[in-house]
Amino acid sequence: MSVTAVTYGLGGETLSPDEKAFFRDADPWGFTLFARNVDRPKQVRALTDSLRDLLGRNVPVFIDQEGGRVQRCKPPTWRAAPAAARFGELWDREPELALEAVNLNHRLLGAELIALGVDVDYAPCADLFVPGAHDVIGDRAFHSDPAAIAAMASAALDGLLDQGVLGVIKHLPGHGRAAADSHHELPVVETERGALEETDFAAFAGIEGALMAMTAHVVYADIDADDPATHSSEVIGSVIRGRIGFDGLLMTDDLSMKALRGDLQSRGERALKAGCDLLMHCNGELSEMVQVAHAAPVLVGRAAERAEAALAARRPASELDFNDGVKRLDALFTEAGLEPVS
Repeated sequence: MSVTAVTYGLGGETLSPDEKAFFRDADPWGFTLFARNVDRPKQVRALTDSLRDLLGRNVPVFIDQEGGRVQRCKPPTWRAAPAAARFGELWDREPELALEAVNLNHRLLGAELIALGVDVDYAPCADLFVPGAHDVIGDRAFHSDPAAIAAMASAALDGLLDQGVLGVIKHLPGHGRAAADSHHELPVVETERGALEETDFAAFAGIEGALMAMTAHVVYADIDADDPATHSSEVIGSVIRGRIGFDGLLMTDDLSMKALRGDLQSRGERALKAGCDLLMHCNGELSEMVQVAHAAPVLVGRAAERAEAALAARRPASELDFNDGVKRLDALFTEAGLEPVS
């Protein structure tokens, strides 16, 4: 099997003949769904089934379903899950209730996703909430306290996995204090390394159960003034693998984002050279995917071992009464004197 170290997006709600031919030849490790690929439950399930049938294996299918403003499966067909910051509010009143609520919320998210054939969620976002920073993170962050973030992110991963869904922590080693949106430009964080180690990095270092993670297209000037984390062997080696201690599957954020420079092939090659295990390309443009394919090697060695370890953790979903879960989630907030989240 010559699975390649890349995940791709799709153009629409069904696979086109050209996509089928390309994916069959490229044999990517996984796929990512976006709102353009999502209409109704039966359609999404048919799409995920077709991806696995095409490649002849239980290929992982990813989606961004954090809750709040980052939901590819949207109401009213799917539940309007709360933003991470709501759980931070609960943490400030009753930390134990917050952990139960985060876990339950992610069990509910996982139940909705696994029914669609989606078995990996690009969540939780474990970036720090930093007042005055760009709002690309904002209420997607659980909290401003690293210990609170680590605890809630761990609960989120456990909740997803309870329903057979793997989580991807993001954006290592921390996007929260960036003053720009890496979708549109390159953010540069000037904060000194010592302060970052006590805050942003500490939040990720405290997470338990993380098997996959996504890099940040952010420059940390006190560590590597030239390259963003995705392209920096110093940030990946010294910080992500070293200080944070993450030894799972490390994937890039989307290679087509404007924070990165150079053509798509060189972006991919630089990311792998810096220490990323897996490339990610999201916009579904076939001409761009062809460029990325030239950078994507066969998944082998330590990267393959990490990928296999992540997939080996997938398990059947536990029993969950969805409606009762939604009611219990609201009750946890009202018990602490907060507005319900439904």
